[in-house]
Amino acid sequence: MLQNILDFVFGRLKPSDFVHDPIMAGAGFAMVGALILAIIGLTYFKKWGWLWRNWITSLDPKKIGVMYILVSVIMLLRGLADALLLRAQQATDGSAGLLTSDHFQQIFSAHGSIMIFFVAMGIIFGVFNLIIPSQIGARDVAFPFLNSVSFWLFAAGMILINAPLIVGEFSTAGWLAYPPLSELQYSPGVGVDYWIWSLQIAGIGSLLSGINFFVTILKMRAPGMTLMKMPIFVWSALTSTGLIMFAFPILTATLGMLSLDRLMGMHFFTATGGGNPMMYVNLIWAWGHPEVYILVLPAFGIFSEVVSAFSGKKLFGYTSMVVALLAIAILSFTVWLHHFFTMGAGADVNTFFGIMTMIIAIPTGVKVFNWIFTMYRGRVRFATPMLWFMGFIVTFTLGGLAGVLMSVPPADFQFHNSLFLVAHFHTMIVGGVLFGAFAGFAYWFPKFTGFTLNERLGRYAFWNWIVGFLLAFVPLYILGFMGATRRLDHYDPSMGWQGLFVVAGIGVAIICVGVFFQLLQLGYSIWKRNDNRVGSDPWNGRSFEWSIASPPPEYNFAVIPTVTQRDEFWELKKKKHGSLLKSHYEDIWLPKNSGLGPIIGAFALAFGIAVIWHMWWLLIVGLVGVVVTLIIRLTSDETEEKMTAAEVAKHELKRGIV
Repeated sequence: MLQNILDFVFGRLKPSDFVHDPIMAGAGFAMVGALILAIIGLTYFKKWGWLWRNWITSLDPKKIGVMYILVSVIMLLRGLADALLLRAQQATDGSAGLLTSDHFQQIFSAHGSIMIFFVAMGIIFGVFNLIIPSQIGARDVAFPFLNSVSFWLFAAGMILINAPLIVGEFSTAGWLAYPPLSELQYSPGVGVDYWIWSLQIAGIGSLLSGINFFVTILKMRAPGMTLMKMPIFVWSALTSTGLIMFAFPILTATLGMLSLDRLMGMHFFTATGGGNPMMYVNLIWAWGHPEVYILVLPAFGIFSEVVSAFSGKKLFGYTSMVVALLAIAILSFTVWLHHFFTMGAGADVNTFFGIMTMIIAIPTGVKVFNWIFTMYRGRVRFATPMLWFMGFIVTFTLGGLAGVLMSVPPADFQFHNSLFLVAHFHTMIVGGVLFGAFAGFAYWFPKFTGFTLNERLGRYAFWNWIVGFLLAFVPLYILGFMGATRRLDHYDPSMGWQGLFVVAGIGVAIICVGVFFQLLQLGYSIWKRNDNRVGSDPWNGRSFEWSIASPPPEYNFAVIPTVTQRDEFWELKKKKHGSLLKSHYEDIWLPKNSGLGPIIGAFALAFGIAVIWHMWWLLIVGLVGVVVTLIIRLTSDETEEKMTAAEVAKHELKRGIV
């Protein structure tokens, strides 16, 4: 009787699920310890009320953006720690016994999932929240409450993907969990379920956020700002969110079917049950390749803003840049099969997808040449944002050339599943997305804080990153040519690979030094913030976000600007009329803070835990909780509060604007 009660309450959770090897246990204790210290600190300094009012319940997109970036930075450190363990294992050819084969597989599965879903996606949504409303002359996003829900679903997924450090295990089926390895027969534990539901919950949040920003860009632009007068970063966000709306439903459906295979024996992808594993591979890459461009297109937009500002010139070829963005977005749905040329689809299919893969490189090349022509005869200033752009050009060109090579099916037959492919992917994503995020961070940091980052430490961070990155991944190209496959936790020393693996490991260690300098730069800059105060436009930017006070008020614009031309703010500055603010203010309606977003996130987290551990009572609680919370929100009458014109004027006066 007691056992039945325990099974009902805890499902398949057993005390033995809390037992881990020393490395995982240490990581779990560190995570719990940091959480306990944070709770003690908030309690001691009596900051719980402040945290709840000003951050957790906030619907201000700028604060939500900061929370996205904070979570992404934490996950970047986790992903970097995973990379260190992987490279340390390979540098010793596995003879040191740092990791068991099972643990090694869990780490590389977690590393890929974390870096794509919880670092790169979190960063782009953080930047969207911070930049898009102010660039289009809006006070808020189209759906403020939905914005909060999206973030807290993202946070719930983040908690789930880290939970295996404490209880259970993570997937060993790779970052995309191909069947049959991810099916119940070969992965009977909770690892694949953790993977499915952390990505499913966070992915739904990403889909909702994509819809939100797509509508925001189309419906919330300032008067006179037609599509062809938008900043190029907004165009990059529009194409990225369009891809999110078309691609993420594929991921949601695919993960749903895989979960049904495991929970209810549906056999969508089980060959022995009448299913088709290759259908999963097609579906996951029909989402997966557009996902690459979902991440990199906003980075292209950031680089466009940076190059224009630090060259002192209008962006070269604005129209061609817009066309290139649209072409990349459309073509991204025509190349997914190049991820599995070796499946045996036949020469005709492989030829089509090989040609399309070559074609999609053309609009990307157009953008690179446009950036170079923007710099041509400009007053180029090599501040840290521009250094990250130059690093991007080097790494992205290297990765792009490797990608064109792999678009040739006969060549791909040689390189597929080798470390050459791993190096190509990382030079595109790290060199493109992550370097873009670092450039955007350095560029916009003074706008949203009111003080600058230390340039010297920023340069130290950049040079460690670029040197470490090349040392970490150029050897992998060579190892791929030598036949080293992915996911090797040990190998025969007589193969002659160890020296290159050691160099790659040293590269990752140098990257860690770069991350140390980034953290030191941030801490030192905060410490010296009173000595480094800036005006609203320290970089001489061109877009509207630089026209408002620094740091921006919650309402962004006291008076919504009217746009008559592209680069409106730049033209006003040239005429010595850089302020868009007037002495006549109107009432402003702002969304009221709401605690329902984090509550929905908590219920979604409970639902995910319930499905993973088969706690069916908790599943019902989580599902009903989400539905009831949404009903409460939908039936609420008081969702906005008014800031009167007098209050706006008083606030602007206090900030020294008028």
